[in-house]
Amino acid sequence: MSRIGKKVRVIPAGVQAEVKQGQLIIKGPKGELKLAIHPRVTISVNDGKIMVSVVNQENKSDRALWGTFSSIVGNMLTGVTNGFKKELEINGVGYKASMSGNTLVLDVGYSHPVKFNPVAGVKLSVDKNIITVEGFDKYAVGETAAQIRAIKKVEPYKGKGIKYTTEVPRRKAGKTAGKAAA
Repeated sequence: MSRIGKKVRVIPAGVQAEVKQGQLIIKGPKGELKLAIHPRVTISVNDGKIMVSVVNQENKSDRALWGTFSSIVGNMLTGVTNGFKKELEINGVGYKASMSGNTLVLDVGYSHPVKFNPVAGVKLSVDKNIITVEGFDKYAVGETAAQIRAIKKVEPYKGKGIKYTTEVPRRKAGKTAGKAAA
């Protein structure tokens, strides 16, 4: 039995959920999300609660789907009510970020500024050296933050680049430290 899968998801006030044509549709104050339902998973909406079940609870792959779909439904409910947020930090002399309309412009050591356009439903903002990625779809927010980070990952010697604010990058000693020890 999946402990996460058995969890009953309560629909918050102001949120509507329905199952139509093999899709779960959740509408809330922040937006609308849709989820295609796997053939081995059953989702039912009754009395302000969402229940997830599978065809065979003893099958290992079905149990994995059970927990996964239950977590996705929980994330969808959180997203349409509160939304999600990730923060990235830019480190490096001369490295900076700015907004030009809806486009993020990064000056991170290349010969040209890098322009990044977010997907629909994701909002970017810049405050000094912190880039904030916000939205109601957890997948879109995480993917956008990962794409921005991939533009200039933190290098291990000086720590210059783009990283998550909670991330602690691995640092290496330079060549001089190795010669001094020998």
